[in-house]
Amino acid sequence: MQRRKITIVAAFAIAAAAALTVWLLVRPSYDDVVQCCQQALAAQYKTDRKGKPAACGDVKVDDYDALVLEAAMDHLGWTDENGEFDETKMLDSVTETP
Repeated sequence: MQRRKITIVAAFAIAAAAALTVWLLVRPSYDDVVQCCQQALAAQYKTDRKGKPAACGDVKVDDYDALVLEAAMDHLGWTDENGEFDETKMLDSVTETP
């Protein structure tokens, strides 16, 4: 009887460890979640939609704020070819005369 309990407990522990390993391997990393959010924000600006995209639900508040700012600057044309903020482009866009 004792041997059977040990076998059952060991089998349960092995199954739990395997399930945890699979879960850890399948779930997306935080970087993957942030990248999906970044893509969703870019698509949102192209279609003039408002609000927080569902893909950004698990992104930390500070990271989300930075992603929104980055997407807005890109949408306004204030970034260079590397995606970095370009002050000259920003100044040119706000001082243009119609």
